[in-house]
Amino acid sequence: MVKSDFKNKKVTIMGLGISGGGVGAAEFFAKAGARVLVTDLKTRGKLRESLGRLKGLPIRYILGKHRQEDFKNADLIIKNPGVPNESKFLALAKKSGVPIETDVGIFFDLCPAPVVGVTGTKGKSTTAFLIHQILKRKYKNAVLGGNIGKSVLEVLPKIKKGGLASPSQGGPVILELSSFQLEALAEKKKSPHIAVITNIFPDHLNRYSSFAQYAKAKMNIFRFQKPEDFLIIPEDNRLLEKLTKNARSKKIYFSKIVAKSIPFLSLAHNAANLAAAIEIAKLFKISRKEILSLIPRLKLLPHRLEKVGKIKGVTYINDSGATNPGAGIEAIKAARSLFKNGRLILIAGGEDKNLDYSVFAGEILKNADFLVLLPGSATEKMKVEFQKHLARTKNLKLKAVIDAPDMKQAVIHARRLAQKRDAVLLSPAAASFNLFQNEFDRGEQFVKAVKLLQ
Repeated sequence: MVKSDFKNKKVTIMGLGISGGGVGAAEFFAKAGARVLVTDLKTRGKLRESLGRLKGLPIRYILGKHRQEDFKNADLIIKNPGVPNESKFLALAKKSGVPIETDVGIFFDLCPAPVVGVTGTKGKSTTAFLIHQILKRKYKNAVLGGNIGKSVLEVLPKIKKGGLASPSQGGPVILELSSFQLEALAEKKKSPHIAVITNIFPDHLNRYSSFAQYAKAKMNIFRFQKPEDFLIIPEDNRLLEKLTKNARSKKIYFSKIVAKSIPFLSLAHNAANLAAAIEIAKLFKISRKEILSLIPRLKLLPHRLEKVGKIKGVTYINDSGATNPGAGIEAIKAARSLFKNGRLILIAGGEDKNLDYSVFAGEILKNADFLVLLPGSATEKMKVEFQKHLARTKNLKLKAVIDAPDMKQAVIHARRLAQKRDAVLLSPAAASFNLFQNEFDRGEQFVKAVKLLQ
């Protein structure tokens, strides 16, 4: 398949969305000469920002609804990852013989450079970001893309043929890959040349029938690898060892102990992510000396344990990217280790993804001094779990729980509770779609509310 194959083809983009994925796909096909139609159940008002990015391109829109004819009469359907597989419109397209693709599937057909794919329940964005920064020092045209708020097709025009043998010419491509994107790759029987799995624990159980089904989707990252490919996983992770036992690729293990032994590690809470990035760097023939020289200059992504300010001796941390209890637990532990002499005020809560909050509730009761809760179905589950824990033990750290209607009020409550040397941590451990556009919008609203305190 080449880009010119799409010229004059009728392409229906199902799901423009507000996170950028559909925008990149629509732009790619429009510039490839396709006759693009974008359809989304959201209204024009809700999609204003996404539509603005596509202004001037020859694209038709059907918004606020889907029409059967747009799926029956198309040459190709591009499905947004947020679209459920059981959609009646997708079923209609299949019945009509119209091929259904995803942006990541098209990307793998067209990408001329080797791909490093990164997945996991937590840390995949940060790991991919760190890998890109390290590899870019040697491979000037290394490209970062994937599940980072924009379509992989947006970065495709920047990719040049190249890789290990020709660092000055092109590649590699580092992609963060979600479970939904990996399902799409499995349909094409493709996996990246180098696969990284950061960790695995329950998430997205509002979409998957069980943790086993979710884990199976994640394991597609190595399912179609060949013996000359590579799979990088954490050592001493029995579950991942079991899940990857049938891998045909070369298996490499990373250890956060290795990262912690490196001088200058302000990235302490990202030791495992950095350790995985180091193993990738070794594969690409980057020396330990070069890696050590780079570490002081490495940056981290926003919304992942991001220090956003220190006001009157109180540190404010944005971990809005924590959308499940496991990520929230890790954030609480990291904050506790970094602020041993102060108190922890946690802002949490949001919408549920059919996840278990019992362990997370216990972690809060033992390690947070104050809790401010945003509204949502996950919040209500947390409250139920709090009561269960309180019935079993009274030796708990948590002093008070406060409900807040929105982010601005949550930050105001946290400020009133905080004293010098304390930390205010936003780590919701839940989805964001009841109050916010997405977790990035949630984090940005937190940052904005903190700035208003100054």
